[in-house]
Amino acid sequence: MNKDLTVGEPQKVLWAFCLPLFGSIIFQQLYNIADSFVAGKFVGENALAAVGNSYEITLIFIAFAFGCNIGCSVIVSRHFGAKDYRQMKTAVTTTFIASAVLCALLMIGGLVCSGKLLGLINTPAEIFDDSKLYLIIYIWGLPFLFFYNIATGIFSAMGDSKTPFIFLAFSSTANILVDILFVTAFKMGVAGVAWATFLCQGISCVLAVIVIFIRLKKIETEGNSTVFSWNVLGQVALIAVPSIFQQSFISVGNIIIQSVINSFGASVIAGYAAGVKLNNLVITSFTTIGNGISNYASQNIGAGKPERVKQGFGAGIKLVWSISLPLALLYIFGGRYLLYLFMDEPAGLAINTGIMFMRIVAPFYFVVSAKLVADGILRGAGMMKQFMSATFTDLILRVVLAVFLSKTALGVTGIWCAWPIGWSIATVMSVLFYHSGKFGANDKQR
Repeated sequence: MNKDLTVGEPQKVLWAFCLPLFGSIIFQQLYNIADSFVAGKFVGENALAAVGNSYEITLIFIAFAFGCNIGCSVIVSRHFGAKDYRQMKTAVTTTFIASAVLCALLMIGGLVCSGKLLGLINTPAEIFDDSKLYLIIYIWGLPFLFFYNIATGIFSAMGDSKTPFIFLAFSSTANILVDILFVTAFKMGVAGVAWATFLCQGISCVLAVIVIFIRLKKIETEGNSTVFSWNVLGQVALIAVPSIFQQSFISVGNIIIQSVINSFGASVIAGYAAGVKLNNLVITSFTTIGNGISNYASQNIGAGKPERVKQGFGAGIKLVWSISLPLALLYIFGGRYLLYLFMDEPAGLAINTGIMFMRIVAPFYFVVSAKLVADGILRGAGMMKQFMSATFTDLILRVVLAVFLSKTALGVTGIWCAWPIGWSIATVMSVLFYHSGKFGANDKQR
């Protein structure tokens, strides 16, 4: 059901909108967690390392899909808030067409260069073949990744966060079952894990796109909307391209960090693969809430209600901090037991690596969650220069410090210390940028 985010008490509206988004991303992350869980439990430590190793490269493709999602979502929500439904429909179809072309190019490049990409990050020989197999199957599923992300962005732009939650709850649960079936019954190994994700994500994508177009058809407009518009594509690109660059550079940074981690051997790779999946579950959840805040801010800016944007910032901080507390405590004190989901050994280098990683980063979830709330408003207001500045500061610091500290007496532990430092400095920047914003309907990008 479409919902106008420009009316009602801001905190209640924002929480009611964002909590289903939080639930949705939890289920979406279950795709990757399920892959690592099944690979580690039913195939072995090398399989877990292979899936985790490939995951860092898949983040590049996810970056492009995420950029298309947020670009479309911000523009659609602005037109939705302004009740300009004709332009809203044009933004939807334009994004789908442009994204299809982009996706095709990425597939070609990915299939041709998959082996070289794995070589660039120093993938150990014992996991190279499985890493490449997983990556290639993942690339064939990119159309599902792109179109599903766009569909969820459109749902959110129209104030509907419950429909994506329903799709993801069903498909991610099915993915776990199919993962286990393909690996245990059909003995497909890492390929079974990849094909299960391909199949389940494909079904959820098709259903989501069908529902989007049925819903758009029911919205009446004066005259027919344009199927493709270069002008609208430019508006979408103004938000999407910086978001793609942001996520792509983060992915490249993660790949550099992964290459440093790979030099410590398969056990450390496996421990990091498990720990970072749990960490990404939290960070991606906060990012998704930030995306919801972007929709909220953009709708209210489109409706000429800047005062609600500032009220939304306070409500967003309360929301993410209420989530941060139990998750930080769980990871700090119960991290070992969560890692048992991926590993059978109660002790050893792999599990100790995962525990140390989580204990270092989890206390700073309060910090990074505040950054992602501020980032959400910056994106919704079109303040992309400020958004990019804070993000790149975080990334550059984490990469440089990870490389440097890994060569000190801290060793691999030094890599994990780079996260809190980068997060803390970038959070100060994002919050200061937020406080400098005016958020008027006619404010230009600053």
